[in-house]
Amino acid sequence: MSEVFEGYERQYCELSANLSKKCTSASLLDGEQKKQKVTEIKVGLDEAESLIRKMDLEARSLQPNVKAVLLAKLREYKSDLNNLKAEVKRITSTSLNPSARDDLLESGMADALTVSADQRGRLLMSTERLNKSSDRVRESRRTMLETEELGVSILQDLHQQRQSLLHANNTLHGVDDNVGRSKKILTNMSRRMSRNKWIIGGIIAVLVIAIALILYFKLAK
Repeated sequence: MSEVFEGYERQYCELSANLSKKCTSASLLDGEQKKQKVTEIKVGLDEAESLIRKMDLEARSLQPNVKAVLLAKLREYKSDLNNLKAEVKRITSTSLNPSARDDLLESGMADALTVSADQRGRLLMSTERLNKSSDRVRESRRTMLETEELGVSILQDLHQQRQSLLHANNTLHGVDDNVGRSKKILTNMSRRMSRNKWIIGGIIAVLVIAIALILYFKLAK
């Protein structure tokens, strides 16, 4: 939730409650006092309208899921502002004499106050519901971020494991190459040993023949 929006929201709720009280008191006045009070109310309405515009701009600048919740709140506040404007028009279009004002106090004013209180109560309940919805949206967003962070962490672990497997695979290839080379060397050594055996055998045979010939000639003499 936007802290800027919440700041404007608090200002509006305080201003709206104050304007509602002023409308109630203005309806009991007459003459210059009434005009002065209505002027004050109109200034307050302009300020309230300005706050609603600021809330609207702030809400529309946020993410779609948060924006939807805030715009729903804003519709309630716009409805409340329209009711205040209608009340001001009603006050400015009527001029009460003292006896009529007394009658209003005794009968109609109680009903008007009740209606205003009911409207304020409905507005507060709607605001509370929207605040709960905002809390759920924030909780869902927090869960989503945590899930996203967990997913990133898992992907990083998988990437590290992949690198480890690639390194192990490269090491195995290196070992395999070394084994192949060693096998070739051993094969060559085996061949050389076989060849050397034949050579040594040949040399021994030649020596044996030579010794035999020498002995033969010596014995023959």
